[in-house]
Amino acid sequence: MDAPLLLALGHARRLAGEAPVQGAWVSPRALALCWAPDRRGGLEAGLAWVFLLNPAPELWMLHEKDEAYLQLKAEAKGDLSRRWSLELKGARLSEVEGDPRERWLGLVFRRRAITGRIEACRLAFQAFPGRAGLRLDGLDLNPARMGLGQPFPPTAPEPRIETPAYLRWRETFGDGLREALAGERPEILPGEGSLLARHRAWSLERAAKLILVPRQARTDRKLHAERKRLERYREALAADRARHTAGLEVRTKALALSAELYRLKGCTGSVTLLDGTVVVLPEGQRAEETAQRWFTALKKAERGLARVDDLEKELRRQFRELEQKEAAPPAPEKPPPPKRKPMVKKETPRSDGKGRAFRSVMVDGFEVLIGKGDADNDQLTFKVAEPLDLWLHVASTPGSHVVVRNPDRISEFPRPVIERAAELAAFFSKARDGGKVEVHYCRAADVSKPRGFPAGKVLLKQWKSVRVYPKE
Repeated sequence: MDAPLLLALGHARRLAGEAPVQGAWVSPRALALCWAPDRRGGLEAGLAWVFLLNPAPELWMLHEKDEAYLQLKAEAKGDLSRRWSLELKGARLSEVEGDPRERWLGLVFRRRAITGRIEACRLAFQAFPGRAGLRLDGLDLNPARMGLGQPFPPTAPEPRIETPAYLRWRETFGDGLREALAGERPEILPGEGSLLARHRAWSLERAAKLILVPRQARTDRKLHAERKRLERYREALAADRARHTAGLEVRTKALALSAELYRLKGCTGSVTLLDGTVVVLPEGQRAEETAQRWFTALKKAERGLARVDDLEKELRRQFRELEQKEAAPPAPEKPPPPKRKPMVKKETPRSDGKGRAFRSVMVDGFEVLIGKGDADNDQLTFKVAEPLDLWLHVASTPGSHVVVRNPDRISEFPRPVIERAAELAAFFSKARDGGKVEVHYCRAADVSKPRGFPAGKVLLKQWKSVRVYPKE
């Protein structure tokens, strides 16, 4: 959208009258201002300005019943729309700022607050392709209130000298350039009637090109893919029907053979019926086995045909629904709901240790952690323990892993601490009632778990041992 046209449309709306803003809604790519009706200004009920950011930054005038308007409104965000509506509802357009050489438009709105004070704010629209954005600033207190799209400074950019769009307008309108930029000449847009009427017709054309046609193309692609899928499904059902129908051909032979089994029982190869018909039996099968297999195949074919009838009935229903979708206009597309991250419940450690993967006790100022099971032992050893922590386990006997924390990174643990931790490791093992037992200890960095080892089983690079009695 050219900068001169953007500025002229802003001035034309200001000249049409000071109709207030009835409300606003915001989507990730558009902002809509719904104007109150004003017959003197040529504004009927339901008209709105739509500031589009994507796929192209443009300013449209649409009616609330237009398809493109409904499509864009379906993408609106409720919370964000309420915030913008609170700031703009009841405000009247009083000034238009901008330069015909830059795609930047500033709209100054004023409204009377409950306290009686006049509030003023500026809605700035930057229409640079790829850097489009909207910004709402309060002029009375000068805070940056809200933004949409790409951020940009609150002030207008420095205008370029003689931009191509400005040169085209000056060449086209000549001495009437000032009137054209002021929104006083309707011929700046093609069509008939006032500039507002032409703006709406131009907006409908642009909305059809940028919104409706791509949406129709997406819908057509989906419907085409659905029809191709149903066609393949119909071909598969036709093949199943032909296969099951072929299975019904054994009915006559099965009935004739079963009727004469009283005299053909045990026969193989080929048999001759009383009417002279020769029936060839499968190789290695007797007459009664053949009759049984033919009746089984016959029942299977009948069940298959019944199932195919049901599936074809459902397929015809799907084709009717597809034809209705192809004949009906595409409904407004709603954006997919944002993916929410799964809520992770934070576990608060309890004083008694329940709900944790290990027990915790204090020994002479050192924290000793004791695993509760095989999976918990792995978590304690490889997720909780630090490389310089002390690790203990009863030799050759299933039991809990024990870790003595080493926050000060000391090189040698006191002997009483090692023995007490070993007693706990012995107590929380299957050697609890076995008298004096041997306990291995080493640094946690020397503990590894090769691939394929079951839970709780580890490998020690080097270790020392101590013999203690189990004691809690």
